[in-house]
Amino acid sequence: MKKVAILGSTGSIGESTLDVIRDNRDKFEVSALAAGSNYRLLAKQIEEFQPKLSALFNGDSAKNFRDEFPSFSLEEGVEGMLKAAAFAESDVVVSAIVGAAGLMPTFAAVDAGKDIALANKETLVMAGRLFWERMSSKQRLLPVDSEHSAIFQALRGENPKEVKKIILTASGGPFRQTSAEDLKNVTKAMALKHPSWSMGEKISIDSATMMNKGLEVIEARWLFDVKPEQIEVVVHPESIIHSMVEFVDGSVIAQLSMPDMRLPIAYALTYPQRIPLKHKELNLAELGSLNFEKPDPERFPCLRLAFEAMKGKDSCPIVLNAANEIVVQAFLEERIGFQDIPQLIEKVLNSHEEKNVSDIQEVVELDSWARNEAKKNL
Repeated sequence: MKKVAILGSTGSIGESTLDVIRDNRDKFEVSALAAGSNYRLLAKQIEEFQPKLSALFNGDSAKNFRDEFPSFSLEEGVEGMLKAAAFAESDVVVSAIVGAAGLMPTFAAVDAGKDIALANKETLVMAGRLFWERMSSKQRLLPVDSEHSAIFQALRGENPKEVKKIILTASGGPFRQTSAEDLKNVTKAMALKHPSWSMGEKISIDSATMMNKGLEVIEARWLFDVKPEQIEVVVHPESIIHSMVEFVDGSVIAQLSMPDMRLPIAYALTYPQRIPLKHKELNLAELGSLNFEKPDPERFPCLRLAFEAMKGKDSCPIVLNAANEIVVQAFLEERIGFQDIPQLIEKVLNSHEEKNVSDIQEVVELDSWARNEAKKNL
């Protein structure tokens, strides 16, 4: 029986993880749940899965939780999230908190010796080198993003030295065929309508700008120990091939499935085994064809910015991610336009002095600086 802690249990990844556990009670037990502010959903999850530790980050939500559900115990704030991440009884921690907020809890889980099922890409974007320095050889880092899980599966049993490049697929988001002129008129509602995946607001906007793919590119660099020039992005609107690996002999291995996050989540939780899942099976004859195209850096400059940041010093991805979080929130609050997002991010990137970092405190300080700088430019 594997004991699972879920950080970000009320988000889309957290809910999908609980769905996998719900169908496999003989294999998994929920040891800890941690959420941001959705206290009523957390209460339902606690009632169903009976974790030994539960936590809410938001103080007001924690107060409401205690008022409405006095029989449940609850940890609160940053300390509560760190306790959930490092809970002694957990075997694996699913890191599914969105954004930089997931950095410190994920590091707490690493320092506690846990295996990590990683959905919080920002951990590696912001502190990839420091992360690997903290991981022991006894711990496993298991990717949960569908693209990285696909690469992980394609590399299984292969010699990493024989990898020529990894190819991350992207759906292209809701504006794959939208002209640059029409992008000027994109609204929040339009940007939130992803054609393939059901995700939270922030990730949906990142997908629409293709920043999400850019962050995945940086994450892949650290996950698979490849050089920036060994990473390619191709737009694949059907979202059936989740990513590919090309080897030095020209062979390309791909992982295919219907778009369903339960598959990579289950693979991370059960690796190196697989378990049956209840989802729609892939029917290639029914699909008929699969299409591919190059991403357009002119219409989606966030992808270009991510590649440039990956090639820079440690500070560049930290600043990129922090600025993106601030400007995306401003867009969601309808204070800026869709095309302002990459322009503001680039402005913050250009205003900082590149440097490498020696510890996590420097990462936190750079993150804070970039957020403040982005706010000044709104």
